Amino acid sequence: MCTRVIWPDANRSVLVGRNMDYHRDTATNLWKLPRGIVRDDGVRGELQWTAQYGSVVATGFDMMTVDGMNEAGLSGHILWLAESTYGPRDESRPALSMAVWLQYFLDNFASVADAVAWIDETGAQVVPLTDPTSGETPAIHLALDDATGDSAIIEYTAGNATIYHGREHQVMTNSPTYDQQIELLKEVEGFGGSKPLPGSTLASDRFARAAFYLSRLAQPQSQLEAVAAVFSVIRNAAQPFRSPDPGKPDASQTIWQIVADLTNKRYVFESTTRPNIVWVNLDDLDFTEGSAELKLDLMSKLALEGGLAGNVSDKFEDDGSLNLLSLAMLEQLETGAKS
Repeated sequence: MCTRVIWPDANRSVLVGRNMDYHRDTATNLWKLPRGIVRDDGVRGELQWTAQYGSVVATGFDMMTVDGMNEAGLSGHILWLAESTYGPRDESRPALSMAVWLQYFLDNFASVADAVAWIDETGAQVVPLTDPTSGETPAIHLALDDATGDSAIIEYTAGNATIYHGREHQVMTNSPTYDQQIELLKEVEGFGGSKPLPGSTLASDRFARAAFYLSRLAQPQSQLEAVAAVFSVIRNAAQPFRSPDPGKPDASQTIWQIVADLTNKRYVFESTTRPNIVWVNLDDLDFTEGSAELKLDLMSKLALEGGLAGNVSDKFEDDGSLNLLSLAMLEQLETGAKS
């Protein structure tokens, strides 16, 4: 599920792009979330916090933060990793439900280094949640990047976080785990090996293509050129519309993609089933504490028919609060279904 790249030296700007690959529409909308929102871990409510930074996020079914950027230039991206194993709950460690995992970092940190330090210090766990709309339990890993060009890839195997931290970690796809992806890349021509650049939709092949084309980008002369360049790389790693591979919901078509300029605070969104690209300038939004949570409805008739395009910073509307999925919500949904 997905490809992510970061371009840390785009003519004094840092840009990141990602594809969202999935076997069905995730009903993704964009949300403007201000400072001051009080949230908890979505598990037992033992970890609570007040958002220190406002953010613009892309959601899955308005129940899970899957991508986004905060006003400090920290950005995050949820991707699929089938090898993920989160382990049994250890009550001595703080926990975050996977629905709020990324949001915690966007709410609380300005840099990748600070986020990584928090994980190292606390040994925080991720708690999986089963999607009530499909019965699927996602297996995911997380990329974080910031306006300095720093990057981290966080994977949970055997219950603990393995973190790959540094500017050199510029590409991320899916299976196998990141350490194995790096070894596979060494077999490709241009990265130490003799194999030609691969062309399939396998995660390892997308990883190689993304790394190859990212390393050959020319310096942009404008923000427009920079955004277009990152789109060109992730489009090369996109997956065409097709039936998903059996038992692999991540091995399916690209349904949307984003490019975020972490230096100039612009978040660009493109759906593969909508006519137009839209973007949000974070500097145009009000993130002050007490301001409303606002939603950009990408599933509206206006958006579906192409009436939503270009700068949409002023098109967000009040649609209540974003309620990220929690264990308590799941229990209520299950109880309601049984009754």
